[in-house]
Amino acid sequence: MKFEIIQPSEPLRPYIKQFVITEMEDESEYKVLPSLGIVIGFQYKGSLAVIQENQTSTLHTAGITGIVDSYKVFKNSPKIGTLLVFFTEIGLAHFTKHPANELFNLSIGLEYIFEKSLVDEIQERFALAQTDTQRIQIVEQFFLSQLQRIRTDQLIMEAVRLIYQSQGSIRVKELNERLNISASPFEKRFRKLVGTSPKKFASIVRFNVVLDALGEKKSLSEICYENNFFDQAHFIKDFKQFTGETPDKMRR
Repeated sequence: MKFEIIQPSEPLRPYIKQFVITEMEDESEYKVLPSLGIVIGFQYKGSLAVIQENQTSTLHTAGITGIVDSYKVFKNSPKIGTLLVFFTEIGLAHFTKHPANELFNLSIGLEYIFEKSLVDEIQERFALAQTDTQRIQIVEQFFLSQLQRIRTDQLIMEAVRLIYQSQGSIRVKELNERLNISASPFEKRFRKLVGTSPKKFASIVRFNVVLDALGEKKSLSEICYENNFFDQAHFIKDFKQFTGETPDKMRR
């Protein structure tokens, strides 16, 4: 298996966290847990499918996945190669006017976001590329050509920072008060730029904190109350929604 992380060039760093190139020789099924951020994927060889309710659906060769609030099960073909683009929390807004919240829980073709002719062109160039360096150059050129010089929404950036700072435990009411903005316009701006509501985003942040804590020598009770769950029943219910498993089973 190949797994390589590449940092974007300087002009793209405020908007793209990293590129990841993965290759697998054998067919496999695997579970992906909810994470924070929108991802674009380019399959330059092989194919990828998602399994839902015992049905297998092949994904687009060039596709985009929004923020999700539950695990997904994927199945890759043998000899698959993928280049993934991980955006910063509001990075996608600097390349397209498409509202990020319309991608929530979806994996769709890239042509729904960008012009089909542009997507076709990048796929044609990928077919000719022989090295990872060439593939990264193709993707960087594409995003630099689509980069829109718009002002970053500092209020939403501050909201994201506060949510991370609280490890996902801050309440939306407190966010509204600290940012001096009423609930409705704040949620609308947040959903459009980030891809989900502030409350849902915070719950995914908290889930990832919990996931990290499972690797430490702490009891489930400690993890539960350190992360401000009402009780263990709520903790286990939320955890199962994100993973399909109980914390105990995941820890094993």
